[in-house]
Amino acid sequence: MSDDTVAVAPRVPPYVLVSGPEGVLAERALASTLDELRVAQPDVEVITLHAEAYQAGELGMHASPSLFGGAKCLVVHDLDEAAEDLQTDLLAALDAGPEPDLTLVVLHKSGQRGRKVLERLRGSGARVLDAPAVKTDRDKTDFATHEFRRARRKATPEAVHALVEAVGKDVRELAAACQQLVEDTTGVIDEQVVLTYHAGKVEATGFRVADAAMAGKAGEALRLLRHAIAVGVDPVPIVAVLAQQVRQLVKVGAAGRGRSSDIARDVGMAPWQVDRARRTLSGWTADGLAASLQALAAADAEVKGGGRDPVYAVERVVLTITAQHARGREG
Repeated sequence: MSDDTVAVAPRVPPYVLVSGPEGVLAERALASTLDELRVAQPDVEVITLHAEAYQAGELGMHASPSLFGGAKCLVVHDLDEAAEDLQTDLLAALDAGPEPDLTLVVLHKSGQRGRKVLERLRGSGARVLDAPAVKTDRDKTDFATHEFRRARRKATPEAVHALVEAVGKDVRELAAACQQLVEDTTGVIDEQVVLTYHAGKVEATGFRVADAAMAGKAGEALRLLRHAIAVGVDPVPIVAVLAQQVRQLVKVGAAGRGRSSDIARDVGMAPWQVDRARRTLSGWTADGLAASLQALAAADAEVKGGGRDPVYAVERVVLTITAQHARGREG
């Protein structure tokens, strides 16, 4: 290749499939596709069709060439909710083959509905953009880490952990929180930076209660528990987080030695969770973990309706856990 050769970005293919249930990722995939189209065709006409409101023949009508020419992009949302009319029209369009200056973008969240269209799109060489679900703590950690990397900012694992704890229930809110930190701060984003912006939310979660309890800090755990209850956190998820952390200690303890990344992959945790569990394990015995799990099982039943005072049940299990930690330290 000569020095004066200019690299040309690959053209958007006639068919694009955005596949997966995570709305934030699907929206970004669609936006990047449209941006790419507009680079080559600034006046491209974007026509949006929704499965719920689709009328038979609508796709073919919009796909027809305009009297005045020009590029078009048909965006079909929610193929997974499509009735037969839309699926039939999509299959007919795919059977007819790509039209000049027409791009078809189809979004499908999940499930079997629209399977024939999906197969035909893939068989026709569609560009497939994935929007996988972001559900587990590990998924959310990876998502937030990627958000900072995408913005060319360094964030410590502790900062990502704290942010996921604070706003990790909703991926869209997590993305917005990452963007806020990128725009409003400079330098390395560490845990203290996150706490400056989200201290109230971080404290009002079962995670902070569990961290303190697992470290044997009874007073701190009870303070955080009462704060969480006062701002409306339900006892059920607090017990769930406590149980999750005890189970993580059991898993990591049983995994033995090895790199955090390898153990994380084997036990379905994030590397920072493995590192945290290893640090916490020094104050625990196998008997203490077993007793804590038994106490948590009883508390879980009480907070889900089996007891008269869910808050008292959580306080009692927190004290049980910290007492088991103290026995482990003494041993």
